[in-house]
Amino acid sequence: MRRKRASTAKYRQIDLSNIETISIRRRKSKVRASDFATVVGGSASFRKFADSLPRILVAEDLRRLVDDILRARRRKKPVLLLMGAHVIKVGLSPVVNDLVKRKVITAVGMNGAGVIHDVETAMWGKTSEDVAENLLDGTFGMAKETGDFINESLLKSYYEGEVGFGETIGKRLQEEKARYRKLSILANCWRLSVPVTVHVGIGADIVHQQPTMSGAATGELSFRDFKILCNVVKDLQGGGVVLNFGSAVILPEVFLKALTVARNLGYPARGFTTANFDMVQHYRPRVNIVERPTQDGGRGYQITGHHEIMLPLLAMMIKSRLR
Repeated sequence: MRRKRASTAKYRQIDLSNIETISIRRRKSKVRASDFATVVGGSASFRKFADSLPRILVAEDLRRLVDDILRARRRKKPVLLLMGAHVIKVGLSPVVNDLVKRKVITAVGMNGAGVIHDVETAMWGKTSEDVAENLLDGTFGMAKETGDFINESLLKSYYEGEVGFGETIGKRLQEEKARYRKLSILANCWRLSVPVTVHVGIGADIVHQQPTMSGAATGELSFRDFKILCNVVKDLQGGGVVLNFGSAVILPEVFLKALTVARNLGYPARGFTTANFDMVQHYRPRVNIVERPTQDGGRGYQITGHHEIMLPLLAMMIKSRLR
């Protein structure tokens, strides 16, 4: 028998010999074999693929979100999509339009940059200039046709009508028979009578730096859209859904104010589901979309990933279960 040598260590170690262990059979475990992914063949349907995902963490969150969206539509509750301009820049307008057409998405809110990319795509089939290069010679954001189309449309509505920003641009794209209008979220929402609202920060968009810009018209029509959004948000009770794709500041802030207006006017906008999708999770979407609106009922999800993957994935998971 080997004799225990006297310790020469300067620091003492705790004695673990009296530790009490428990059986794994009565230990609470968060993951079970039944939660694991299943393997499907290459010719399997998308529904089978979606069902094969592990029932763990975000994969399960995505499933539950799809459940909530489908439940909201069965109950005729709103499904509001708030979106940053990046959704359009990465080519997802057809996916959004398809969900609008199928009456999955019942209202859309976007920022001013979203309008710019939507209009340029619909009218000329291209968008997203090289900012770094054009900034060098002062031509960044100076595309005349883009500024004229948006600013002059807003100015006309400011003097002649009561319609908002989104309705104004969507209607004009249809009236002008924009060559690529089938790709336009604004035009298709207007055609299908689905509320689409635009929320701008003066000075944040390229059309604000052009001589056709009217602060009065832009501000007033964006304010009208805020009131339209409030009218949508008031019906978020007991099963509605709010999705935020890629807006880190403006739409989370606007949504929180719209929710406050609805509740202040006595509408019980509670008990709904929210989800924030982005490549990186930011403070405002987490707090103003996911946490604060659902703190007294409902639930919120944070799902991280690239829009060009996550939005089509979500859309297909929904469509694979539509009746």
